[in-house]
Amino acid sequence: MDIKSLPYEKLQEYVTQELGEKPFRAKQLYEWLHVHLARSYDEMTNLSKQLRERLAAEAPLTTLEKLECQISTEDGTRKYLFELPDGEAIESVLMRYHHGISVCISSQVGCRMGCRFCASTVDGLVRSLEPSEMLDQIYSIQRDTGERVSNVVVMGMGEPLENYDNLLTFLGMISDPRGLNISARNITVSTCGIVPAIYDLAEKKLQITLALSLHAPDQETRKKLMPVANKYDLSEVMKAVRHYGDVTGRRVTAEYAIVSGQNDSDEDAKKLGALLGGSGIHLNLIPVNPVTESGFVPPSRKEAELFKNKLEKYGINVTIRREMGRDIDGACGQLRRRRK
Repeated sequence: MDIKSLPYEKLQEYVTQELGEKPFRAKQLYEWLHVHLARSYDEMTNLSKQLRERLAAEAPLTTLEKLECQISTEDGTRKYLFELPDGEAIESVLMRYHHGISVCISSQVGCRMGCRFCASTVDGLVRSLEPSEMLDQIYSIQRDTGERVSNVVVMGMGEPLENYDNLLTFLGMISDPRGLNISARNITVSTCGIVPAIYDLAEKKLQITLALSLHAPDQETRKKLMPVANKYDLSEVMKAVRHYGDVTGRRVTAEYAIVSGQNDSDEDAKKLGALLGGSGIHLNLIPVNPVTESGFVPPSRKEAELFKNKLEKYGINVTIRREMGRDIDGACGQLRRRRK
Protein backbone atom coordinates (compact mmCIF):
# COMPACT_ATOMS: atom_id res chain seq x y z
CA MET A 1 0.00 0.00 0.00
CA ASP A 2 1.48 3.33 -1.14
CA ILE A 3 -0.35 5.40 1.44
CA LYS A 4 1.21 8.72 0.37
CA SER A 5 -0.38 8.32 -3.10
CA LEU A 6 -3.90 8.08 -1.67
CA PRO A 7 -6.15 11.15 -2.08
CA TYR A 8 -8.05 12.09 1.09
CA GLU A 9 -11.24 10.14 0.25
CA LYS A 10 -9.30 6.96 -0.59
CA LEU A 11 -7.22 7.33 2.55
CA GLN A 12 -10.46 7.53 4.54
CA GLU A 13 -11.64 4.28 2.96
CA TYR A 14 -8.35 2.57 3.79
CA VAL A 15 -8.32 3.79 7.38
CA THR A 16 -11.96 2.90 8.13
CA GLN A 17 -12.44 -0.24 6.04
CA GLU A 18 -9.01 -1.86 6.01
CA LEU A 19 -7.65 -0.70 9.35
CA GLY A 20 -11.01 -0.51 11.17
CA GLU A 21 -10.17 2.90 12.64
CA LYS A 22 -12.40 5.95 13.17
CA PRO A 23 -12.64 8.49 10.28
CA PHE A 24 -10.80 11.18 12.26
CA ARG A 25 -7.66 9.01 12.10
CA ALA A 26 -7.60 9.59 8.34
CA LYS A 27 -7.58 13.35 8.91
CA GLN A 28 -4.69 13.03 11.37
CA LEU A 29 -2.77 10.79 9.03
CA TYR A 30 -3.33 13.02 5.99
CA GLU A 31 -2.10 16.05 7.95
CA TRP A 32 1.05 14.24 9.06
CA LEU A 33 1.80 13.15 5.50
CA HIS A 34 0.83 16.26 3.51
CA VAL A 35 1.02 19.22 5.93
CA HIS A 36 3.70 18.27 8.47
CA LEU A 37 5.54 16.27 5.75
CA ALA A 38 6.39 13.41 8.11
CA ARG A 39 9.04 11.00 6.87
CA SER A 40 8.24 8.21 9.32
CA TYR A 41 5.31 6.99 11.39
CA ASP A 42 7.38 7.58 14.53
CA GLU A 43 6.80 11.33 14.04
CA MET A 44 3.01 10.86 14.22
CA THR A 45 2.76 11.22 17.97
CA ASN A 46 -1.05 11.48 18.20
CA LEU A 47 -1.45 8.00 16.69
CA SER A 48 -1.22 5.01 19.01
CA LYS A 49 2.00 2.99 19.02
CA GLN A 50 0.02 -0.06 17.90
CA LEU A 51 -1.42 1.77 14.88
CA ARG A 52 1.96 3.21 13.94
CA GLU A 53 3.54 -0.24 14.03
CA ARG A 54 0.75 -1.70 11.90
CA LEU A 55 1.06 1.11 9.35
CA ALA A 56 4.83 0.68 9.18
CA ALA A 57 4.35 -3.02 8.42
CA GLU A 58 1.45 -2.71 5.95
CA ALA A 59 2.07 0.68 4.31
CA PRO A 60 5.76 1.67 4.31
CA LEU A 61 6.14 5.39 3.59
CA THR A 62 7.48 6.44 0.19
CA THR A 63 10.28 8.89 0.91
CA LEU A 64 13.07 10.14 -1.34
CA GLU A 65 16.65 10.18 -0.14
CA LYS A 66 18.72 13.25 -0.93
CA LEU A 67 21.95 12.06 -2.54
CA GLU A 68 23.25 15.47 -3.53
CA CYS A 69 22.32 19.15 -3.58
CA GLN A 70 24.22 21.53 -5.86
CA ILE A 71 23.81 25.27 -5.34
CA SER A 72 24.39 27.73 -8.18
CA THR A 73 26.94 30.44 -7.42
CA GLU A 74 25.19 32.63 -10.02
CA ASP A 75 21.59 32.74 -8.76
CA GLY A 76 21.23 30.42 -5.75
CA THR A 77 19.27 27.78 -7.67
CA ARG A 78 19.43 24.39 -5.95
CA LYS A 79 19.51 21.13 -7.92
CA TYR A 80 18.66 17.97 -6.01
CA LEU A 81 19.56 14.40 -6.89
CA PHE A 82 17.07 12.08 -5.20
CA GLU A 83 17.15 8.30 -4.81
CA LEU A 84 13.79 6.56 -5.16
CA PRO A 85 12.74 3.56 -3.06
CA ASP A 86 13.78 1.15 -5.85
CA GLY A 87 17.27 2.66 -6.16
CA GLU A 88 16.59 4.71 -9.31
CA ALA A 89 17.46 8.41 -9.30
CA ILE A 90 15.83 11.65 -10.48
CA GLU A 91 16.65 15.35 -10.35
CA SER A 92 14.54 18.30 -9.15
CA VAL A 93 15.29 22.01 -9.07
CA LEU A 94 14.41 24.84 -6.67
CA MET A 95 14.41 28.38 -8.12
CA ARG A 96 13.91 31.62 -6.20
CA TYR A 97 11.96 34.39 -7.91
CA HIS A 98 10.59 37.69 -6.61
CA HIS A 99 7.11 36.12 -6.61
CA GLY A 100 8.16 33.15 -4.48
CA ILE A 101 9.87 29.77 -4.57
CA SER A 102 9.30 27.56 -7.59
CA VAL A 103 10.15 23.86 -7.76
CA CYS A 104 10.60 21.99 -11.03
CA ILE A 105 9.81 18.30 -10.55
CA SER A 106 10.26 15.18 -12.64
CA SER A 107 7.34 12.94 -13.63
CA GLN A 108 9.34 9.95 -14.92
CA VAL A 109 12.71 8.26 -14.45
CA GLY A 110 14.29 9.23 -17.76
CA CYS A 111 12.22 9.96 -20.86
CA ARG A 112 11.43 8.25 -24.15
CA MET A 113 10.55 11.36 -26.15
CA GLY A 114 14.03 11.61 -27.70
CA CYS A 115 14.18 15.42 -28.10
CA ARG A 116 17.64 16.06 -29.51
CA PHE A 117 18.48 19.02 -27.25
CA CYS A 118 17.50 17.35 -23.94
CA ALA A 119 19.69 15.35 -21.54
CA SER A 120 16.76 13.68 -19.76
CA THR A 121 16.11 11.43 -22.75
CA VAL A 122 19.70 10.29 -23.38
CA ASP A 123 19.36 6.99 -21.48
CA GLY A 124 15.71 6.41 -22.39
CA LEU A 125 12.75 5.77 -20.10
CA VAL A 126 12.93 3.49 -17.06
CA ARG A 127 9.47 4.03 -15.54
CA SER A 128 6.86 6.58 -14.54
CA LEU A 129 6.75 8.05 -11.05
CA GLU A 130 3.99 7.36 -8.53
CA PRO A 131 2.03 10.35 -7.16
CA SER A 132 3.89 9.92 -3.86
CA GLU A 133 7.26 10.20 -5.63
CA MET A 134 6.15 13.38 -7.39
CA LEU A 135 4.81 14.87 -4.15
CA ASP A 136 7.86 13.92 -2.13
CA GLN A 137 10.18 15.90 -4.40
CA ILE A 138 8.37 19.02 -3.19
CA TYR A 139 8.05 17.78 0.39
CA SER A 140 11.75 16.87 0.63
CA ILE A 141 12.85 20.23 -0.77
CA GLN A 142 10.51 22.15 1.54
CA ARG A 143 11.78 20.22 4.56
CA ASP A 144 15.39 20.76 3.45
CA THR A 145 15.09 24.53 3.05
CA GLY A 146 12.41 25.28 5.64
CA GLU A 147 10.76 27.56 3.07
CA ARG A 148 7.28 27.24 1.59
CA VAL A 149 7.04 26.29 -2.08
CA SER A 150 4.54 28.54 -3.87
CA ASN A 151 4.88 27.43 -7.51
CA VAL A 152 5.30 24.02 -9.12
CA VAL A 153 6.35 23.23 -12.67
CA VAL A 154 6.12 19.65 -13.92
CA MET A 155 8.89 20.23 -16.42
CA GLY A 156 11.75 18.07 -15.20
CA MET A 157 12.59 14.59 -16.45
CA GLY A 158 9.88 12.80 -18.41
CA GLU A 159 6.73 13.56 -20.40
CA PRO A 160 4.02 14.29 -17.80
CA LEU A 161 1.09 13.39 -20.08
CA GLU A 162 2.56 9.91 -20.58
CA ASN A 163 2.05 9.47 -16.83
CA TYR A 164 -1.47 10.84 -17.07
CA ASP A 165 -3.36 9.08 -14.25
CA ASN A 166 -0.60 9.57 -11.68
CA LEU A 167 -0.22 13.20 -12.80
CA LEU A 168 -3.94 13.87 -12.19
CA THR A 169 -3.73 12.32 -8.72
CA PHE A 170 -0.66 14.42 -7.95
CA LEU A 171 -2.32 17.64 -9.15
CA GLY A 172 -5.39 16.97 -7.01
CA MET A 173 -3.31 16.26 -3.91
CA ILE A 174 -0.79 19.11 -4.18
CA SER A 175 -3.64 21.62 -4.55
CA ASP A 176 -5.87 20.02 -1.87
CA PRO A 177 -6.65 22.58 0.87
CA ARG A 178 -6.10 19.75 3.39
CA GLY A 179 -2.51 19.38 2.15
CA LEU A 180 0.07 21.93 0.96
CA ASN A 181 -2.75 23.78 -0.82
CA ILE A 182 -0.66 25.11 -3.71
CA SER A 183 -3.07 26.95 -6.00
CA ALA A 184 -3.71 25.22 -9.33
CA ARG A 185 -3.06 28.60 -10.97
CA ASN A 186 0.51 28.35 -9.66
CA ILE A 187 1.09 24.96 -11.30
CA THR A 188 2.42 24.49 -14.84
CA VAL A 189 2.46 21.17 -16.70
CA SER A 190 4.69 20.79 -19.75
CA THR A 191 4.08 18.49 -22.71
CA CYS A 192 5.81 17.66 -25.99
CA GLY A 193 2.35 17.50 -27.55
CA ILE A 194 0.56 14.24 -26.70
CA VAL A 195 -2.62 15.19 -28.54
CA PRO A 196 -5.22 12.76 -27.04
CA ALA A 197 -4.03 13.52 -23.49
CA ILE A 198 -4.27 17.29 -24.10
CA TYR A 199 -7.95 16.87 -25.02
CA ASP A 200 -8.52 14.64 -21.97
CA LEU A 201 -6.83 17.17 -19.69
CA ALA A 202 -8.91 20.01 -21.14
CA GLU A 203 -12.12 18.22 -20.13
CA LYS A 204 -10.94 18.18 -16.49
CA LYS A 205 -11.13 22.00 -16.58
CA LEU A 206 -8.25 22.37 -14.13
CA GLN A 207 -6.88 25.86 -13.57
CA ILE A 208 -3.28 24.84 -14.23
CA THR A 209 -1.17 26.36 -17.02
CA LEU A 210 -0.33 24.10 -19.96
CA ALA A 211 3.11 24.65 -21.50
CA LEU A 212 3.75 23.24 -24.96
CA SER A 213 7.31 22.26 -25.85
CA LEU A 214 7.18 23.73 -29.35
CA HIS A 215 10.82 24.30 -30.36
CA ALA A 216 10.11 24.57 -34.12
CA PRO A 217 8.05 26.80 -36.41
CA ASP A 218 6.91 24.03 -38.76
CA GLN A 219 6.36 20.27 -38.96
CA GLU A 220 9.56 19.42 -40.87
CA THR A 221 11.88 21.27 -38.49
CA ARG A 222 10.02 19.81 -35.52
CA LYS A 223 10.53 16.27 -36.83
CA LYS A 224 14.30 16.89 -36.93
CA LEU A 225 14.37 18.07 -33.31
CA MET A 226 11.52 16.10 -31.70
CA PRO A 227 10.66 12.51 -32.71
CA VAL A 228 7.15 12.93 -31.21
CA ALA A 229 6.36 15.02 -34.30
CA ASN A 230 6.39 11.80 -36.34
CA LYS A 231 3.28 10.72 -34.43
CA TYR A 232 1.47 14.03 -33.94
CA ASP A 233 1.50 16.64 -36.69
CA LEU A 234 2.11 20.21 -35.54
CA SER A 235 -1.30 21.26 -36.91
CA GLU A 236 -2.97 18.64 -34.67
CA VAL A 237 -0.94 19.77 -31.67
CA MET A 238 -1.82 23.45 -32.15
CA LYS A 239 -5.50 22.60 -32.56
CA ALA A 240 -5.38 20.64 -29.28
CA VAL A 241 -3.64 23.37 -27.24
CA ARG A 242 -5.99 26.05 -28.58
CA HIS A 243 -8.90 23.82 -27.55
CA TYR A 244 -7.32 23.52 -24.08
CA GLY A 245 -7.17 27.32 -23.77
CA ASP A 246 -10.75 27.76 -25.00
CA VAL A 247 -12.23 25.13 -22.67
CA THR A 248 -10.30 26.05 -19.51
CA GLY A 249 -9.99 29.81 -20.01
CA ARG A 250 -6.31 29.47 -19.08
CA ARG A 251 -3.49 30.95 -21.10
CA VAL A 252 -1.30 28.41 -22.88
CA THR A 253 2.44 29.01 -23.08
CA ALA A 254 4.89 27.63 -25.63
CA GLU A 255 8.55 26.86 -24.97
CA TYR A 256 11.04 27.42 -27.79
CA ALA A 257 14.68 26.39 -27.37
CA ILE A 258 16.67 28.54 -29.81
CA VAL A 259 19.34 26.46 -31.54
CA SER A 260 21.75 28.61 -33.52
CA GLY A 261 21.40 27.87 -37.23
CA GLN A 262 18.57 25.38 -36.70
CA ASN A 263 15.38 27.29 -35.85
CA ASP A 264 16.28 31.00 -35.59
CA SER A 265 16.27 32.33 -39.18
CA ASP A 266 14.16 35.15 -40.60
CA GLU A 267 12.04 32.50 -42.30
CA ASP A 268 11.58 30.70 -38.97
CA ALA A 269 10.38 33.96 -37.40
CA LYS A 270 7.91 34.45 -40.26
CA LYS A 271 6.56 30.90 -39.87
CA LEU A 272 6.19 31.38 -36.11
CA GLY A 273 4.28 34.56 -36.82
CA ALA A 274 1.82 32.61 -38.96
CA LEU A 275 1.60 29.86 -36.32
CA LEU A 276 1.21 31.97 -33.15
CA GLY A 277 0.55 35.59 -34.12
CA GLY A 278 -2.63 36.88 -32.49
CA SER A 279 -3.32 33.49 -30.84
CA GLY A 280 -2.87 34.69 -27.25
CA ILE A 281 -0.27 31.94 -26.72
CA HIS A 282 2.73 33.31 -24.85
CA LEU A 283 6.11 32.23 -26.26
CA ASN A 284 9.10 31.66 -23.98
CA LEU A 285 12.39 31.77 -25.86
CA ILE A 286 15.13 29.65 -24.28
CA PRO A 287 18.65 29.85 -25.72
CA VAL A 288 19.43 26.13 -25.85
CA ASN A 289 21.36 24.96 -22.81
CA PRO A 290 24.61 22.98 -23.16
CA VAL A 291 24.09 19.21 -23.36
CA THR A 292 27.23 17.24 -24.23
CA GLU A 293 25.44 14.70 -26.41
CA SER A 294 23.58 17.22 -28.60
CA GLY A 295 26.40 19.48 -29.76
CA PHE A 296 23.84 22.26 -30.24
CA VAL A 297 25.02 25.86 -29.90
CA PRO A 298 22.93 28.64 -28.32
CA PRO A 299 22.65 32.05 -29.99
CA SER A 300 24.39 35.04 -28.45
CA ARG A 301 22.28 37.32 -26.28
CA LYS A 302 22.23 39.88 -29.10
CA GLU A 303 21.06 37.25 -31.62
CA ALA A 304 18.32 36.09 -29.25
CA GLU A 305 17.12 39.68 -28.78
CA LEU A 306 17.03 40.22 -32.55
CA PHE A 307 14.96 37.06 -33.00
CA LYS A 308 12.61 38.21 -30.23
CA ASN A 309 12.15 41.60 -31.93
CA LYS A 310 11.26 39.92 -35.22
CA LEU A 311 8.64 37.77 -33.48
CA GLU A 312 7.08 40.78 -31.77
CA LYS A 313 6.60 42.40 -35.17
CA TYR A 314 4.49 39.38 -36.12
CA GLY A 315 2.20 39.96 -33.14
CA ILE A 316 3.63 37.28 -30.84
CA ASN A 317 3.67 37.85 -27.08
CA VAL A 318 7.24 36.71 -26.37
CA THR A 319 9.89 36.83 -23.65
CA ILE A 320 13.42 35.47 -23.36
CA ARG A 321 13.29 33.27 -20.31
CA ARG A 322 15.81 33.95 -17.58
CA GLU A 323 17.59 30.63 -17.24
CA MET A 324 18.34 29.54 -13.69
CA GLY A 325 20.98 27.06 -12.57
CA ARG A 326 22.82 26.66 -15.86
CA ASP A 327 26.21 26.48 -14.07
CA ILE A 328 25.03 23.35 -12.18
CA ASP A 329 23.31 21.74 -15.19
CA GLY A 330 19.99 22.58 -13.60
CA ALA A 331 18.42 24.56 -16.45
CA CYS A 332 15.88 23.43 -19.06
CA GLY A 333 16.93 20.27 -20.87
CA GLN A 334 19.87 19.54 -18.56
CA LEU A 335 18.33 17.18 -15.98
CA ARG A 336 19.28 13.52 -16.06
CA ARG A 337 19.33 10.46 -13.80
CA ARG A 338 23.00 10.73 -13.03
CA ARG A 339 25.01 9.81 -9.97
CA LYS A 340 28.47 10.89 -8.91
